[in-house]
Amino acid sequence: MAKKNLNDSQYDDYFYNHQKRNKKLKTDKKWSKTRITLVSIGVLFLAFLIFIVVGLPSFTELENPKPPLASKVFSSDGNLLGQFFIENRIETNIDSLPKYVSEALISTEDRKFFDHWGVDLGRFVKAMVKNVFTFHREGASTITQQLAKNLYQLKAGRENTLQTGVRKIREWITAVQIERAYTKDEILELYLNVSYFGRSAYGIETASRIYFDKPAKELTLPEAALFVALLKSPVNYDPILNQENAIRRRNLVMFNMVDAGYLTKEKYEILKQEPITLAKEVKTIRKTSSPAFLEYVRLQLEEQAQKYGFDLYRDGLTIYTTLDSKLQKAASEIAESHLKDVQSSFDKSWNWNNNKSLLAGAIDRAIKNSDDYQAAESDAEKTAVLTKYRSDEAFIEKVKKDEQRVQMGFVCMDPSTGHILAMIGGANQDFGRGLNHATGIRRQCGSSFKPIVYATALERGATPNTVVSNERLNINGWNPSNSGGSTGGSMTLRQALAFSVNLVSAHLTTSDMAPPSAVIEVAQKMGIKSPIPNYPSIALGTCELTPLEMVSAYCTFANKGKHPEPQCVTKIEDKNGMVIVNFEPQISDAISPQTAVNITDMMKGVVEFGTGRGVKAYFHRTCAGKTGTTQDYADAWFIGFTPQMVAGLWVGFDDHRVKFPGPMGQGARAALPMWARFMAEAYKVKEMPPEEFSLPEGSLRVTVCDETGLKATPNCPSTHVEIMDHEPADCDVHKSSESIPEGTDTPW
Repeated sequence: MAKKNLNDSQYDDYFYNHQKRNKKLKTDKKWSKTRITLVSIGVLFLAFLIFIVVGLPSFTELENPKPPLASKVFSSDGNLLGQFFIENRIETNIDSLPKYVSEALISTEDRKFFDHWGVDLGRFVKAMVKNVFTFHREGASTITQQLAKNLYQLKAGRENTLQTGVRKIREWITAVQIERAYTKDEILELYLNVSYFGRSAYGIETASRIYFDKPAKELTLPEAALFVALLKSPVNYDPILNQENAIRRRNLVMFNMVDAGYLTKEKYEILKQEPITLAKEVKTIRKTSSPAFLEYVRLQLEEQAQKYGFDLYRDGLTIYTTLDSKLQKAASEIAESHLKDVQSSFDKSWNWNNNKSLLAGAIDRAIKNSDDYQAAESDAEKTAVLTKYRSDEAFIEKVKKDEQRVQMGFVCMDPSTGHILAMIGGANQDFGRGLNHATGIRRQCGSSFKPIVYATALERGATPNTVVSNERLNINGWNPSNSGGSTGGSMTLRQALAFSVNLVSAHLTTSDMAPPSAVIEVAQKMGIKSPIPNYPSIALGTCELTPLEMVSAYCTFANKGKHPEPQCVTKIEDKNGMVIVNFEPQISDAISPQTAVNITDMMKGVVEFGTGRGVKAYFHRTCAGKTGTTQDYADAWFIGFTPQMVAGLWVGFDDHRVKFPGPMGQGARAALPMWARFMAEAYKVKEMPPEEFSLPEGSLRVTVCDETGLKATPNCPSTHVEIMDHEPADCDVHKSSESIPEGTDTPW
């Protein structure tokens, strides 16, 4: 093989001259290593380039940057309720901002902004020299580079030298690409919309509203200079925590404007004397008067996001809701006052010495939910934590206070549309994303469920004057009793509902008049979504429902048999004001108009002379409603309505085992006053005129003979009024040539 590649002389030298042969072998080996090294370096350099490129934003991202924008939520009367955001950001247009905003920015951050192509090499070299040979650190990033870092998350964390170099290279490349894709004004606009100004404010528009409570277009020059100062460090130059630093840095920004030729020295000397005057209450996150409602909206829209293709936290949506801010304010104030009164009465009567086992269980639950217990790893450590807190008096007092806190869930709706007008989620109205007692709890609703049972009976042929037994009964061990204990005889459904007679309701669900399966079917048509057990005991409201469900169901009565689905949002717009979706009311037929109006008429009796007559102490307009009290006074309810509004509330405790002591837990005492006071205030603040319940189209108010159910005559011994869809024949038992005039109402 060697003979073919070497001539004779070379052949002899190769085999007989060892020095030449070794030298050639070394040379070949050296070149081989060099080639391998060069190839390796080439491969590593290529890999490095690929690594750099992979970390860059795509062309689509460069052409269509999407900084996260806060979605704004408005009440039906135009008040801002709150925002949903990851970064609290509202966009603004560069043309709407005062010119000195961009001038202050350029003077301080990048004086050659209009001259460079994304990277200022001269400034970079100068900064590197200063950083190496002096103790003064100087940045060299242009506005475009800073935008690249902010916009595409090319941000520094804890980096080593290599990571810093990689980030800088990506930053430079991206900055150049941004300069190719956008005009200088567009770059300034993007920069001002994505930069962080402290206190959860991303973008100058949000910052202006948080710090000064006004739009950015109204900023003064010193205020604009403050925001440029905050770009260097939102913490060090925070005008609340470090006002002297903030003023010093703000004045430096204005001096830079003088040096750059944007501001005269004389004007600067005047402006630098101005104090920083912030809004009266600077808030990191806007507090809302309706946290429970806002959380309900958030949960509803999260379910709709995929269907309509929006991101609730990033797309800068404008969300229009059904909430009425005047009614919400009234509800909040009255709920706070009412709960204070109920809490005071409860605290005076509650004694933990009589409930030691309950307290012990509550303490252990609280300990096991504590950070200390959760962090404990061994059984010995957990036992030590239990022992420690069981003897901690301050901890125990807090547990007692939390356990005996009276809670509330309140909802007000428009029965014609299903619009939620007001909502209270609990005793703590600043609960954020805590438990919403209006929508997130299910509790036995007691007698407030009875109107649905009675409506079922009317749908199946009964009338308000149908007589039902009030005798005791025993069904497979279930033997209900009346409150107060009086039993015997019989009474009409109208009487029984007015005085919330348990045994009459029980006889309905244990007969063909309103069997449980039929009641469940009617309840579901009326908007009840929670499961209802198929037992006769539902006659007494043993099913567990939410306040929103109960108010929603009662809307069916007020809306003459048509059920409106609860609605919290009417319209959603994108950041450009284009409508994404309009939500129309969802109305469905649930019960007949005659049944709805008859039940309404029967519930008018509840507030006129029955268990809800306490309403008249506060509210003096036509209304209907029903109290609800559960076993051992654990839960108190009142749901009521006028032709224009349906409202209802539950009052109770988070722990089922904590109960009201005695009658103070009745719906008429623990819940009804809040409802009546709210309705009185609601009609006052909304200036609504009085309105009576009207009859459905095609319905008649007929005076009927109690005995025959036919149209009463002057000779009928007892009569009542019913709402019918036709006029019946005259009573043929008590014949007379004259009939009682329409509309005459004879008390039962």
